[in-house]
Amino acid sequence: MNYRVVQWGTGNVGAHALAGVIANPDLELVGVWVSGPKKDGLDAGTIAGLDDPVGVTATTDTEAILAAKPDCVVYCSMTDNRLLEAVEDLRRLLSAGINVVACAPVFFQYPYGVLPDELLKPIQEAAAQGNSSLWVNGIDPGFANDLLPLALAGTCLRIDQLRCLEIVDYASYDNREVMFDIMGFGKPLDEIPMLLQPGVLSLAWGGTVRQLAAGIGVTLDAVTQTYERIPAPESFDIATGHIAEGTAAALRFEVRGMVGDQPVTVLEHVTRLRPDLCPDWPQPAHHEGSYRVEIIGEPSYAMDLVTSSRNGDHNHATLLATAMRIVNAVPAVVRAPSGILTALDLPLITAPATRPA
Repeated sequence: MNYRVVQWGTGNVGAHALAGVIANPDLELVGVWVSGPKKDGLDAGTIAGLDDPVGVTATTDTEAILAAKPDCVVYCSMTDNRLLEAVEDLRRLLSAGINVVACAPVFFQYPYGVLPDELLKPIQEAAAQGNSSLWVNGIDPGFANDLLPLALAGTCLRIDQLRCLEIVDYASYDNREVMFDIMGFGKPLDEIPMLLQPGVLSLAWGGTVRQLAAGIGVTLDAVTQTYERIPAPESFDIATGHIAEGTAAALRFEVRGMVGDQPVTVLEHVTRLRPDLCPDWPQPAHHEGSYRVEIIGEPSYAMDLVTSSRNGDHNHATLLATAMRIVNAVPAVVRAPSGILTALDLPLITAPATRPA
């Protein structure tokens, strides 16, 4: 069966997702939504970086997308700085009977106990009205801290703590708004960026630790957060700009799912802009970075996932992985019952072994 698909957003993740939709013989691309005139009217093949056109042109017209009546929208629009607008996008699509797979807003990965009713209920009601489903995933939040740790957890007699880490060099991550405005790199340490405002870490990754807890049958008493920032010892440049001496150049944070005074499920990020910074912090399995699962229990585990690509560095590989995690889930999400889906609701998602180079 072929599923009619619209690609919504064609930025760092969306362009990869678009190429993935075009390459998948089970998916039929019927529309591409873009946010501005620069890509409006371009062929989808051009936007995806392919050699040949595919005969589907991009549009800024939301009504045209709805009129195409897709089975599913692959939603990759920027959401960090437009959360309410993104929630309204999802509500409108779901209420029109269109299923959605998305890489954001990340709090919909597992919103229970995380989102207030004013954000959660409109999406639940829209899904019920349209008999449609929403699934949000990626790599982190995503398969690096749901699929992989829960697979290992299924082999344990006892689990005392389940910890997921991202230990990555972000110097080549090509999104200035995320790097400087949202994460606060290159900013004075007394200037608190969006990501580190009170409650934001727990909003973004609280669903991760709550989903892990649900997956291992634990009821959390609380979710807490903590962070540490380290200044640049001297000035240097990264892909998106200049990091002045004394401004933020490394960030470490934890979101902890607590039972009593014990952290049972933990999401930790160790983010550097140079590999020599903070040598006492956890080190990756590869110099560019890795995703790590640590289980303290019986048995205990330590597992590192290292991403790579023939077409780019580790950041390119993780953007591609994020895109393909949701594109490959389209058939399962279309077939699933209506509502907000989590990794605990879907079957194992795989992809055909043969893909274009």
